[in-house]
Amino acid sequence: MLIIFIIIIALAILMVAMYFSFNNREVALRKEAEAQEGKITSVHDTMWKIIKEKAGVAEKYRETFEKIYPELISGRYRDAGSATMKWIQESNPDFDTSLYNSLMQSIEVQRVSFSNAQQRMLDIIRERETLINSMPQGWFIRNKQPIDYVVIASDATNEVMRTRVDNETLTL
Repeated sequence: MLIIFIIIIALAILMVAMYFSFNNREVALRKEAEAQEGKITSVHDTMWKIIKEKAGVAEKYRETFEKIYPELISGRYRDAGSATMKWIQESNPDFDTSLYNSLMQSIEVQRVSFSNAQQRMLDIIRERETLINSMPQGWFIRNKQPIDYVVIASDATNEVMRTRVDNETLTL
């Protein structure tokens, strides 16, 4: 009789421990999802600020170059005997494309960072759903409300997902 009583107490302690353990894991995943949503917002905000600032610098550079280049050239060849010969001999200012290369690299890096943040959110949701829907964990978890998150995507991507058709081709 004493052995049965000890087994019952041990099972009760085990059940209570499982209850707390599984619920604590669910709470941790829910809190991580909340934090991740904030991170996604921050990454998106940073992404657009970097792109806008770099694009603004690149656009300003292009506008300035377009404005001064004709003046530089016309000033050099005014009253010149052989403009063609001078053109060949001189080194003309070049439009530096490194700003655009830097902008394109920033766009790619920031987009990947944003995508990774969203993918991490989906991993958190998957992990929590697995915890809730697995046995015996599912028996013990109180809060089974889903985490509400909608992946941020372009209209084109949303249309592909809706229609399940992607006929768009890129031309370079």
